[in-house]
Amino acid sequence: MQRLHQPHQPINRGDHHGLRTSPNSRPPNATLAIAGTRTVPQFAPGSARPADNHSVITEFRVEDVDRVHQNLTGFITDFVNEPTTMSWGNRSLLFRDPDGNVVNFFTPVTPAAIEKFAH
Repeated sequence: MQRLHQPHQPINRGDHHGLRTSPNSRPPNATLAIAGTRTVPQFAPGSARPADNHSVITEFRVEDVDRVHQNLTGFITDFVNEPTTMSWGNRSLLFRDPDGNVVNFFTPVTPAAIEKFAH
């Protein structure tokens, strides 16, 4: 995910929530969807079990993690941490989706991290 749509407009339809990327991103118009127990079975019954993941962090690189945090405040209710610069050079924002899965939005901020993601 190169960058979230400007301004960051949440998608909120019943128990389906998400954020849509910019039309100029690659892949175009990708969506991070956080679906509830009524929505997931519509994709494939039994394909996901709520609150069953305790080992995966889904990560998305964003242009400005601090701006994303501002836009998600009030929408996300379970932040794991505020934007924090990690020892490896990414500034990260972690939160839990409604099922408890951890999501990380991050922005490379040190020269080494920026170089790593430049390719």
